[in-house]
Amino acid sequence: MAPMPSNPVQRQAEVAQRGKEVMPFSLAATTHIFTKTAQGGVQQVVAKKSDDGEQVRLTRLHLQEIREQFLKGDYSGPTRIHGQDMPGLADLKAAAPGQIVITYKDINGGAELGYATENTALVAALHRWFDAQLSDHGKDAMAGHAGHSDHSSHGQMKKP
Repeated sequence: MAPMPSNPVQRQAEVAQRGKEVMPFSLAATTHIFTKTAQGGVQQVVAKKSDDGEQVRLTRLHLQEIREQFLKGDYSGPTRIHGQDMPGLADLKAAAPGQIVITYKDINGGAELGYATENTALVAALHRWFDAQLSDHGKDAMAGHAGHSDHSSHGQMKKP
């Protein structure tokens, strides 16, 4: 496990500042939810006020865009926000196309990406990557719980 930064509050402020350059939505007006699963995980971004149409639109647009980038092995967005040494990121970048199935779904108040793989090393990399994002996003992120009704479709591998 990567060592915790000596000043996590300062790191979170730096991540939030860099995030403004990559993410079109407001970190303060949204919550990132990271739920680990046996085959990967689910990343959700939801507006703190579900009737905030602009934040909902921007989260959906962003998650659709990064899904396309991730499917091509392009993790430059998270790299710019969290740094080259972000736990799990090197393994995700090195994954062969199709090794990680990434699905997009609109949800109430935002959107989600589901990540699934049969490769246990990549599952571990996804879990490290989720942990790093939870730490870096601080009060604007939370851990989800596997088995939650919104996540029921993500326990299954979808064959390409």
